[in-house]
Amino acid sequence: MGKVIAAAAYSAGRKVADIAVEESGAWAARPGHFVWIGIEAPSERDLRQLQAQFGLHELAIEDALKAHQRPKLETYGDTTFLVLRTAFLEEGHIALGETEIFIGHGYVISVRHGASASYREVRQRAEAAPKQLAHGEDYVLYALVDFIVDNYLVVVERLAAEIEALEEHVLEPLDEARIARIYELRRELQKLRLVAAPAVEVCRRLEHTDLPGIDVSFRPYFRDVVDHANRALEQIDALREMLGFAFEAALLMESSRQSIEATRQSEVSRRLAGWAAILAVPTAIAGLYGMNFDHMPELHWRYGYLAVLLVIAVTCIVLFNRFRRAGWI
Repeated sequence: MGKVIAAAAYSAGRKVADIAVEESGAWAARPGHFVWIGIEAPSERDLRQLQAQFGLHELAIEDALKAHQRPKLETYGDTTFLVLRTAFLEEGHIALGETEIFIGHGYVISVRHGASASYREVRQRAEAAPKQLAHGEDYVLYALVDFIVDNYLVVVERLAAEIEALEEHVLEPLDEARIARIYELRRELQKLRLVAAPAVEVCRRLEHTDLPGIDVSFRPYFRDVVDHANRALEQIDALREMLGFAFEAALLMESSRQSIEATRQSEVSRRLAGWAAILAVPTAIAGLYGMNFDHMPELHWRYGYLAVLLVIAVTCIVLFNRFRRAGWI
């Protein structure tokens, strides 16, 4: 069962009365009056009731009931029907919803599905500006669409703060958590782009197309909404590029660190190999003459010990100098 968030009749920019849906058609038919109805997750019965009051088209009713529609703008007789996707940030992830708006002479009906900021703020702001609200249905439509598009910017700005924080640590070693979050943020931004990009086209049609229930003189307001939607798209693209750069820079730094570490390890290995080669000479000679054989060259020679020490020293010095020149020591 759907929930009627608010239903009220307005005249000359001021709320006349809170009304029931059953009497909304009669209020809309009064000269100089219009009704504004907001309903969330309606049932088929709720939408049939609205259809009976305002003569809404069957196809529009089906779209509003099923939701999961692409952003679009269509006309059915004297009714303009538009669909916009909504975005709301929940615990670092973007939750998407949908809003359908019916507008015609004497009425504006907004139907919410899924995640979205409450439109109560839109109604309160409109009621606090009677001069603007006196424009009637046009201003209400503008206020709703502008609120939806501005929420794209709110989501983008919140994600931007996290992305900038990630970028500040781009020179630090990557860990699995950071890699996963960078990937998630790029995916979230792509999701938001797929929502915001079609909204630009819808708003352009509101600006340039003659539509039932929308005064031509109100088009500059929708031009302002188009600017907001384009700004959201530009910021989304900039943040996606920033994430891509941060990820590539982190990978390059990680590769550089690994290369430096490999070079350092190679240098240490060369030093160890050089000293091992030098130490191998006295070890080999000492091991050879340490064998207990009676008949060995120079074994009983008076200067044999000194000769062996001299050979060891000269060989070690020669090897040390050669390794030093080769950069191994």
